[in-house]
Amino acid sequence: MNAIKTICCIGTGTMGPSMAALFALAGYEIRMFGRTAASVERGRRGVNACLASCREHGLVAPEQIPAAVARVTATTLLPEAAAGADFVMESVSEDLAAKRQIFAALEELCPDRAIFASNTSGLSPTAIAAGLRRPERFVVAHFMNPPHLMAAVEVVPGEATSPATVAAACDLLAKIGKTPVVLRREAPGFIANRLQFALLREALAIVDQGIAAPETVDTAMKHLSRRMSATGPLETADLGGLDIFADIAAYLIPDLCSSPALPPALAAARERGDLGAKTGRGFYDWSDSEKLQAVRKHRETVLADWLRRDRETSF
Repeated sequence: MNAIKTICCIGTGTMGPSMAALFALAGYEIRMFGRTAASVERGRRGVNACLASCREHGLVAPEQIPAAVARVTATTLLPEAAAGADFVMESVSEDLAAKRQIFAALEELCPDRAIFASNTSGLSPTAIAAGLRRPERFVVAHFMNPPHLMAAVEVVPGEATSPATVAAACDLLAKIGKTPVVLRREAPGFIANRLQFALLREALAIVDQGIAAPETVDTAMKHLSRRMSATGPLETADLGGLDIFADIAAYLIPDLCSSPALPPALAAARERGDLGAKTGRGFYDWSDSEKLQAVRKHRETVLADWLRRDRETSF
């Protein structure tokens, strides 16, 4: 694989600008594509917001920021964004057809050496790459939100992805300070979302069954996660004793929610239009903008603290 110097970032929504900022901080030339002038401007604001957050939490030196901003060129012209790109990072809507369409167009515009990566949260890399002439150069690189504060990035090969492509993606991610988490094979939702949604399903079942209120469930999980941030579920089981965990699993697992249906509490909230912070109400009341901002700021501060620890810790 050739050295990566120029990166084309597709998408200016929640994730794209933060990823563009991270690549720019690491010294790469960025071409950020948005469909309209308004989306391009939104992308620029997102890059600046990411860099400001990194500076606020001491993750970058203030003098690094002007050069990073200067490395980002934003455009509404796809040929301009793709020209000379060594690596493409896509973060358009979570829609298979939309992703296949943009990569088909990019394959006609990018050099043959370009590696294509999608930030999909769980779609099949094999399905996204279907129809490409060079599917061996396609891989998923799933950043977790917010990208600038989460160290892990899931790297997921499709059926045709070459080992060289996986290695190049991992090398690039390491150079921008990320921890590549490489799957042996693809599966819907990869690792993080499979775990996250299994946890969410059980949390909603606890609420639906009247066992506990949403805030009680969240309080318990926040405390449990302090241990799980130090040891993952399999390490925790090993440390606790697999005989003990097997005894608990024997009576508990049959009682856990295994319904394939959308959880009733989640379905009802969507039906009412209570979509969470974006609408002012979900499982909680978010109509108080100061409260919402405080929760977001607290999450940002905690994640920044963990990111600093991750940079300092190695086992």
